[in-house]
Amino acid sequence: MMQGFSRVLVRSLLAAALLGGTASAALAEMVLNVGNSSEPETLDIQKSSGVAEANIQNDLFEGLLTQDAKAQPVPGAAESWTVSDDGKTYTFKLRADGKWSDGTPVTAGDFVFAWKRLLDPKTASPYGYFIDRVVNAREIRLGQKPADTLGVKAVDDRTFEVSLVGPTPYFLSTLTHHSTFPLSRANVEKFGDDYLKPGNLVSNGAYMLAEAVPQSHVKLVKNPSFHDAPNVKIDTVRYFVTEDVDAELQRFKAGELDYTYTIPGQQIPELKQTVPDQVRIAPYVGTYYYAINLTHEPWKSHPELRRALSLAIDRDVLVNKITQGGELPAYTFVPPGMSNFAAWTPKEAGETQAQRDAEAKELFAKAGYGPDKPLAVDITYNTSESHKKIAVAIGAMWKQKLGVEVTQTNVEWGTLQSSLRKKEYKDFSRTSWIGDFDDPSNFLDLFRSTAGEQNYPGYAEPGYDKLMDDAAAEADLGKRGQILAKGEQMFLADQPIIPIYVYTSKRMLSPAVKGWQDNILDNHLSRWLTVER
Repeated sequence: MMQGFSRVLVRSLLAAALLGGTASAALAEMVLNVGNSSEPETLDIQKSSGVAEANIQNDLFEGLLTQDAKAQPVPGAAESWTVSDDGKTYTFKLRADGKWSDGTPVTAGDFVFAWKRLLDPKTASPYGYFIDRVVNAREIRLGQKPADTLGVKAVDDRTFEVSLVGPTPYFLSTLTHHSTFPLSRANVEKFGDDYLKPGNLVSNGAYMLAEAVPQSHVKLVKNPSFHDAPNVKIDTVRYFVTEDVDAELQRFKAGELDYTYTIPGQQIPELKQTVPDQVRIAPYVGTYYYAINLTHEPWKSHPELRRALSLAIDRDVLVNKITQGGELPAYTFVPPGMSNFAAWTPKEAGETQAQRDAEAKELFAKAGYGPDKPLAVDITYNTSESHKKIAVAIGAMWKQKLGVEVTQTNVEWGTLQSSLRKKEYKDFSRTSWIGDFDDPSNFLDLFRSTAGEQNYPGYAEPGYDKLMDDAAAEADLGKRGQILAKGEQMFLADQPIIPIYVYTSKRMLSPAVKGWQDNILDNHLSRWLTVER
């Protein structure tokens, strides 16, 4: 307990020093202080996969399209685009005033360079599959074709042409994702692996990287070369590491943070009563789930065992007693309300927990486990009181209902990400997927056998891959939605993951912050905000 107190105290003192050291400057500048959860794994736009990193990257960089205050796609580095009649060729016209933070122009060649780097097997990007619809992208990513065969072209410095393998109705939405952003080729080649360091990094978004202090904060300052710089009001943004959600709330109450990354579940009822105008809870397209490591037994060959453990989880208890933020129990992976999807309801979603428990016991015994052959499992989660409470609760449910012996392993965020990508977690690992755009393929493509590191359970089923390919080739959105739903049904029948709940975004927001718009992606670019203290 003392150790936790010391950690909070040190961070609070550091924050106070940072704020106090710029008190006089703050009179002239507008500063936004943000709680941002875990230590950023990396700020490399093609190697990161977490929300904490994406929040910073969305301020630093701008893709062909960007997001407005409501997280809707709008022109970004490209001022306009055209699409061929067959839907396979997109031609983007870059802004004439688009510049990097060093004053050099953003060119089509920078996008060509970045997209080839994204697919380079040496980059090992978890998001390489994101542009698989580009001609030869998948083959390049898998090392089957050279990078020069990629279906992208710099027609001239301001014209970027993309050739797709077929019509892709959601393609434009994917271009707001950080993995598709440009990189200054000259900058990356000049500094090599050091290009991400403050003072070296060249960005084309509203902000530049000024400081990156491990386990403390990342400081951004306004980019004077940004094409819309006159309309960017906030001069400095500080993203603070705030893994301890209770400490984060205290920092918010002390005025050290203008908004939080989340809210401790047990505090929500009281906060709604005492400061309802500062509590922001909104729908969020994301699913909290447990990945199951299918690379070894007993999980590899026993879908009935995997299903038994899923059924034995009382999701209503988790969302009503632990998270308490309006989350919905999840029995599917694709969140409700997504466009272009034939929504369906699994049988267990309509059953009582007693019925689910009865089936869980039958399947558990069928898999050969019971008093004479007990099962021991481990749940891995990253540092968070909420993740810990959920893991402990699930462990207790498995113990009580099935006699399973459960241990919990707590690791830091970067370690969790590495273990998921390399399939090094022991049995189960807490993780989640937050929608990058409004299309079910953004969720279901994760589990293609060719998806790479983002396929955390290591799921590989040819029939599922074929359904995803069929859906990608289907131009009729209604038929495509039915194929995708069939794919999810096959996937969940195999049970390589355990969906637990559908997220809501939960934040504390200072009244001083203006321009905030709740949105289902929970993206809030600092360029759209102001702070009126």
